[in-house]
Amino acid sequence: MDDKYSEEEVLGKAYDARLMKRLIRYLAPYKKQVIYAALLLVCTSIFNLARPFLTKLAIDNYILLGDFSGLTIIAGIFIAIAGLSFIFQYAHFYLMYMTGQRVMYDMRSQVFNHLQRLSLSFFEKNPIGRLVTRLTTDVDALNEMFTSGVVTIFGDIILLMGLVTMMFIFNVKLALITLTIVPLLFITAFIFKKKAREGFRNIRILIAKINSFLQENVTGMKIVQLFNREDKNYRQFERINADHLKAYLRTILYFSIFFPAVEVLSAVAITLIIWFGGLDILTDNLTWGQLVGFIMAAQMFYRPIQDLSEKYNILQSAMASSERIFKLLDKVDEIPDKPDAISPAYVRGEIEFKNVWFAYKNEEWVLKDVSFKVKEGEKVAVVGATGAGKTTVISLLTRFYQVQKGEILIDGINIENIKKESLRNHIGVVLQDVFLFSGSVRDNITLANSNTTDAELVRAAKDVHAHHFIEKLDRGYDEEVLERGGNFSTGQKQLISFARALVYNPRILVLDEATSNIDTETEILIQKALNRLMNGRTSVIIAHRLSTIKNVNRIIVMHKGRIREEGTHQALLKKRGIYYKLYQLQYRDQETEVNALSNHHL
Repeated sequence: MDDKYSEEEVLGKAYDARLMKRLIRYLAPYKKQVIYAALLLVCTSIFNLARPFLTKLAIDNYILLGDFSGLTIIAGIFIAIAGLSFIFQYAHFYLMYMTGQRVMYDMRSQVFNHLQRLSLSFFEKNPIGRLVTRLTTDVDALNEMFTSGVVTIFGDIILLMGLVTMMFIFNVKLALITLTIVPLLFITAFIFKKKAREGFRNIRILIAKINSFLQENVTGMKIVQLFNREDKNYRQFERINADHLKAYLRTILYFSIFFPAVEVLSAVAITLIIWFGGLDILTDNLTWGQLVGFIMAAQMFYRPIQDLSEKYNILQSAMASSERIFKLLDKVDEIPDKPDAISPAYVRGEIEFKNVWFAYKNEEWVLKDVSFKVKEGEKVAVVGATGAGKTTVISLLTRFYQVQKGEILIDGINIENIKKESLRNHIGVVLQDVFLFSGSVRDNITLANSNTTDAELVRAAKDVHAHHFIEKLDRGYDEEVLERGGNFSTGQKQLISFARALVYNPRILVLDEATSNIDTETEILIQKALNRLMNGRTSVIIAHRLSTIKNVNRIIVMHKGRIREEGTHQALLKKRGIYYKLYQLQYRDQETEVNALSNHHL
């Protein structure tokens, strides 16, 4: 089995007191509903116990004696009990299912809230499909325990104890005969539980695989279609889906054998009761009412045993799901805020890297002894070949990762002493891969920040030349954005992301390959706006396209995790080093095209 799905294999104990104690805490806000539901269940069990007794009473005291009026009273009591039982069961199920849904709501909210605060390294190690499974399948398993497990188990136990007591009161010999079948029932249930355990484990593993494969396939649909992978991917999914079907069918087979087996054993027990009970009636050692009432009690006796086996599986599945959910909730943020971390209301925007070393894994250093300083209001570009460590600089500056050696300062303060939320409030970042959320264009620019006025929104959009195409949309800024911005071009999405960063008016502006996905003509349209917007802000630009950074104050050239060159555009060209080679490879071919388009716009 794949390592990344091995976590799904562990089912754990059928009952774990430590986990149950944590689960019960989720019921604490709804303890009144749970208590009422338990009391209603006790009342329902008492009503069920009354039926065999009333049947015995009706036959022996009224039917055999021809007492019609007494029989009528018993019939009325039966109807009243049935009506009350209906009302109590309705109230019980309503309370428990309502409570279960609320517990699910609370738990899903807690898991989602916790997920958003974990570091990026966590998401790199955990498949999205597995995390989706935590919020869906695993929480559903807990809902089943809360609604059909915890309280109803006690109801079944109360009913069983009452039925055993009643059977011994009716006839000790028949009660002992009935109980001789119980060991066979437990053996059958044990075999069933063992097989069902294996089945549920396989189903859970395959559900996680389906979720992961589906998420990956849908997210990468463009690549799937471009490379004609539809049939191959379908066959892969068909194999996983078929395995899931087989696992489910095996589990269904176990259920389809277990429940008829219980019915057969129940029928054998009833046969023995009729046989020995009939002999006792013939010898006047038993009444008809006792025999019929005992048969009713015996039939009722086997149902809770059957239910308890089912609830065992529910409990086992819930314990396994809760263990995985709590394991996720117990994951600590690898980059926590210090207890005494500060939240500066204002920053000037001075940035300094001092002897920074960083590796994503062990000591495979991505950055090696990197030191540089960006003054307040200065525009600095970081360039280099792929893998040079450019984007890592931004990830460390925004504290997505923690440096192993050295320190990063803003206004002379180590960023480890600044709360992450506060730090990121002062840094506006535009990423290469723009992510748009479902919602309106307005929501995607403001990110639902209610403090942003319409004037600020429009001004930010105009500054990056996004207003021109937004106002042409059918609903303007209220136009709906499809999933991942599917109804916008790459350039339009990039412009929206520019507006998103600028609407917050950050002191530090970071452009991480921000124009790499924009065509040359669109790039020219926003270049003047970028220069104007970077004015007065500390700006760090990561770029492959050298046309976007030739007018910055300083260029830092990185190679294999180290700073190899530093200076202005012209100074670096004269040096004829790494930057000059990058220029030779890229900029000369672009210059002709850019100049032609610039003349066209002029």
